[in-house]
Amino acid sequence: MSSLLVTNGHLVTLDENDRFIENGSVYVEGNHIIDVGNFPPDTYKVDRIIDARGSLVMPGLINAHHHLYSTFARGFTPPGPAPTNFEETLKNLWWKLDAALDSEDVYYSALLAVMHAARAGCTTIIDHHASPSCWDGSLDQVERAFRDVGLNGCLCYEVSDRNQPGEGIEENARYIRKCRDADDGQMEAMFGLHALLTLGTRTLDRCADIGNSLDAGFHVHAAEDDIDVQTTMDRYGRRIMDRFLDFGIPGRKTIFVHGVLFESRELDLLRSTDSMLVNNPESNMNNGLGVAPILDMLKHGVTVGVGTDGMSSHLISQARAMYLHQRTYHRDPTVAFAEACEILLKNNRSICNRIFREPRGALATGQLADIIIPDYVPFTPLNADTFYGHLLFGLSFTRVGTTIARGKVIVEDGRLPDIDEDAIRAHCAERAPRIWERIH
Repeated sequence: MSSLLVTNGHLVTLDENDRFIENGSVYVEGNHIIDVGNFPPDTYKVDRIIDARGSLVMPGLINAHHHLYSTFARGFTPPGPAPTNFEETLKNLWWKLDAALDSEDVYYSALLAVMHAARAGCTTIIDHHASPSCWDGSLDQVERAFRDVGLNGCLCYEVSDRNQPGEGIEENARYIRKCRDADDGQMEAMFGLHALLTLGTRTLDRCADIGNSLDAGFHVHAAEDDIDVQTTMDRYGRRIMDRFLDFGIPGRKTIFVHGVLFESRELDLLRSTDSMLVNNPESNMNNGLGVAPILDMLKHGVTVGVGTDGMSSHLISQARAMYLHQRTYHRDPTVAFAEACEILLKNNRSICNRIFREPRGALATGQLADIIIPDYVPFTPLNADTFYGHLLFGLSFTRVGTTIARGKVIVEDGRLPDIDEDAIRAHCAERAPRIWERIH
């Protein structure tokens, strides 16, 4: 079993006591952390020592909602008139892009985004995938990218009726079973659904039956825009959460995404079913949508997380956007600062630890050895009272020099030493124009 020692670090443990340890060390054996604290470097005989040189050392970040398949959208303008609302954005951009992907496109879009995530200090990603032209086996291609880089992933396929009824149901069921059979901890699975506006009664029935029989959590967009809320009301006379409750979708393993238009009563239903909610502030702003009632969600006792929704793989910028979004909406310069930081660092960990068997998100004995070392030596006091300021105003703009995932160094001096990054980027640059040409 390999061993690793990180020394001379300014440790932000995020453990149950929120310890900050100067000149601290972290000792790792295999995939897990064995010891954290101030101990002599010769306490353990190790295979490798990493000197943090006084930089901050902290747990790897967790992305609670991503769309890795969106990677090749950067710079693309869909043909035809510019979308004027969210429904047109879905139909004219995202549903054309995902339909244009072939199996290798799925792999390379995931690979490039997972590489970016690792370089940004993210070690676990909960992804939501769609590729209608090659859905069968597509999650294996996404998993291939995770294993090539070394990050942890939770995958699902976005079931909807927009191309053919129930597309992707079998892919979800197959992949959930595959992960359970593999039982190696690196990859997990959920049952993916798009949103109520694209899910008919028969499809929801099938998804609920299969997903619940597999004891899998659901991962579904909800109340992102008025089109979702109004379509559900017009078709069924039901609010979003009521409709999901009719089919037994909510629960402690289920993630609802966005929640911009959830009413107070629906927040109570989220809490009473112990369901999770993940908001994506940059995505909501980009699509010209409303501001999610994050502070109300927290007051209702909802477990709220934050994701990137395919906008990028940079997590700290999402927490920063969340707090600024809330302050602008409430016109109150006193709110959401600590809340946004805790959503990123503590709630995302809580969400992740409901899905994965190996605990992570803290520098503590028994935790998964997911550790990052940003190139950040604090020049003002760093402690429990000041860390969030360093997080949003310092670390948000700092390169991550070292990323360790599952006890393995996968980013070193800002590069991925085991991957030919230049060749992959060049190959992706060749694929992207061909994908764009297939979109019409």
